[in-house]
Amino acid sequence: MSNYPNPFDETSPWDEPQPDTTNPTTPNASEAPVTTPPIPAPFTIGFTLKAASGFEAEWLTPRVQGHTAEEAAQRGAELLNSMKAAGLIELASKAAEYTREQYKGGTGSGTTPKRFEGGKVTPKSSGDAMDCPHGRKLFEKDDWAAMFCQARDKSSQCPPLWRQKDGTFKPK
Repeated sequence: MSNYPNPFDETSPWDEPQPDTTNPTTPNASEAPVTTPPIPAPFTIGFTLKAASGFEAEWLTPRVQGHTAEEAAQRGAELLNSMKAAGLIELASKAAEYTREQYKGGTGSGTTPKRFEGGKVTPKSSGDAMDCPHGRKLFEKDDWAAMFCQARDKSSQCPPLWRQKDGTFKPK
C-alpha cells in the first residue's frame, strides 16, 4: 500500500493530526524531541599576522568567535598564545621560506615583478631604488618628502629615498 494519502478521503491534508489518546502511557514514536538549532556566535575577531611589510610575505589569518565580546576577546588571546606556544607562527615562517626556496619558476616571460604603491599594484624594474626588503614609510614636511626604511636595526636600514621635483623618489 502507498504512503501517500488517498486524495478521495474525506479529510483534508491540511488538517492537524490528533494525538493518540488510547494509551497515554505509550509515547508517540513519531514525536521527536524538539531541539533548536545552535545560534551562531555574533562576535568574530579576525587577525592578520604578517611576516613583513611587503605583500609577498607570509600571512596567518586565524579567526575566533564568541557569543559575547568578552568571550571572543578571551578566545582571541587564547588562540594567539597557543599559536606562539605551539610554535605555529615560527613553523609557518619556516614553511613559507622552504616553499620559496623550492620555487623553480620565474615571473613569467615578458612580465616584471610587482609592488604595491599609492593604493595600486605597479610593475617595478629590476634594480629599482624603491626596493627595500623591510618596507618604507613616507614622511612629508612643508618643503620635503622622503621614504625611510622600516628596519628596526639602524645598521641594516636601506638609504632613504628623497622626493625629486618630478615627484619620483631617489636616494641622494
